[in-house]
Amino acid sequence: MSNPLAPRPDLHHKGPVRLKRAQRPDSTTDQRLLDSRGATDWVHTDPWRVLRIQSEFVEGFGGLAELGPAVSIFGSARTQTSDPMYDAARQISEKLCGEGYAIITGGGPGAMEAANRGASECGGVSVGLGIELPHEQGMNEWVDLGINFRYFFVRKTMFVKYAQGYVVLPGGFGTMDELFEALTLAQTQKITSFPIVLFGTEYWGGLIDWLRTTMLADGKIGQKDLDMLHLTDDVDEAVAWFVAQDI
Repeated sequence: MSNPLAPRPDLHHKGPVRLKRAQRPDSTTDQRLLDSRGATDWVHTDPWRVLRIQSEFVEGFGGLAELGPAVSIFGSARTQTSDPMYDAARQISEKLCGEGYAIITGGGPGAMEAANRGASECGGVSVGLGIELPHEQGMNEWVDLGINFRYFFVRKTMFVKYAQGYVVLPGGFGTMDELFEALTLAQTQKITSFPIVLFGTEYWGGLIDWLRTTMLADGKIGQKDLDMLHLTDDVDEAVAWFVAQDI
C-alpha cells in the first residue's frame, strides 16, 4: 500500500493551483521572487495585474470613504469655456454644492473642469477621478481631491459607489458609456434610487425619442426604465431633481 504522504514528483501545488505533468514549473514562486537574475516580464502578467487592480480599489475606497452625499457630473472634455454648457455645468455644480453635495467628475478639461470649478468656488468638495490615457490630459486645476486610475472599470465603480446620482451634459462616447452603465445597473437593481438628469434637450432629445419610439415600442425596455431619465434645460430644475428625492 502506498504512503499518501510520500512525495509526488509528478505533482506540484502553486498556492491553490494544482499542476501535473507538462504544467509543472521548473522553479518555485519563492525561488523566482528571490532570484534577482530572473526576467522582469512578471510585472506585466495577469496575476500581477490583479494585485494592481486590488490596490486601485483600496486607494479609491480609502480616498472616498468619508466623502458624504455626492453627485457625479459628466460631459465632454471638448466643451469650450465659451460654450453655454460650460457655464451650465458650473452653475449646476455650485447649486448642488450649496445643497450639501460633493461633486465628482472625471477630473479632465471641458465640462468636467466647469463642474469642479463650481464646487471649488462654492467651498465644497471637488473630486476628480482621472484615467490613464494615451494622450495625457491631467487633472484640471479645480480638483481638490484627485485620484488617478489605470483601469476604467475600477474608476467607473467609484463613480457609481460614491455618487447618489448623475447629471449628464452633452458629451461623447465616454459620457454615453457612463450613462448607459448607470441605467443598466439601475434597471437590474444593482443600484437603487439613482436619479439621472440629462441636461440639454436639443442634444439629448433625439436619443430620448429613439429610446421611446424604437426600444420601448419594440418591448426591449419598459416605461419605468425610460422614466429613470429626466430631461431638462433648467439649472434649478436639474438641482431640484436631486433635492426633491432627498438622495
